[in-house]
Amino acid sequence: MRGADIVLLAVPDDAVIPLAGELADEGSITPGHVVLHLSGLLDREALAPLRGTGAALGSFHPLQTIADPTTAPERLAGAYAGIEGDDRAAAAGEGLAAALGMHPVRVSAMGKPAYHAGAVFAANFTTALAAVAERLARSAGIAPDVARALYLPLFQGAVVNLADGPVAALTGPVRRGDIRTIEAHLAVLGPEEARLYRPLAREALALARQAGLPAEAAARVAEALRETLQAVLKLRGEVEAVPPGALPNDGKVIDDIRKYD
Repeated sequence: MRGADIVLLAVPDDAVIPLAGELADEGSITPGHVVLHLSGLLDREALAPLRGTGAALGSFHPLQTIADPTTAPERLAGAYAGIEGDDRAAAAGEGLAAALGMHPVRVSAMGKPAYHAGAVFAANFTTALAAVAERLARSAGIAPDVARALYLPLFQGAVVNLADGPVAALTGPVRRGDIRTIEAHLAVLGPEEARLYRPLAREALALARQAGLPAEAAARVAEALRETLQAVLKLRGEVEAVPPGALPNDGKVIDDIRKYD
């Protein structure tokens, strides 16, 4: 490594600090080096064992999902790279991003946890939601091989729409204020799916309001999404139907049911 300008620690988060310690102990890092780790969460402090070497320290996080390493060059081009570190390390990270065709963006050390949580929502949770969608398609009687591909064009279309921002991109029953559709969804979903559907639909409702959904329609959607005691018991299969007003809307009771589950 002595002839290298930049040293990248491309290891899991838990291995960054121990590896930095090993490099410090063997004396392979010099003041002329820039050392960057690739963690989206950790900042330059994870390289603290190398502080005495005089090397520039920082982090370079490729903001892209790469399941197959052979696709990395084309996937990285056009993506963003989160850059954090001392001035020399940050400048080197920006140069590396440019060489890869990426867009560098400076992220503060304190901001990295929120920045990385956003990445998890954007990539990992989207993948998890795709698995839920596939499972629901299969429960509707669609063949497994078709269910796996069924929603991919929909995901791709949503991504294209997002170029104009989430408010403009939102479509679907919440955006339209379609109460009957929302109620039909909640009636057919299992408990776990319903627990996902409600908070996501509330986020969609906030976007729908910004996009112009009338207040009266928004209030009806919010009511349909409200997790009353009646709704919780119905999801658990403990009641076939409960007349409106027959059960108290007691938040504490709902919390107790959640703890029991």
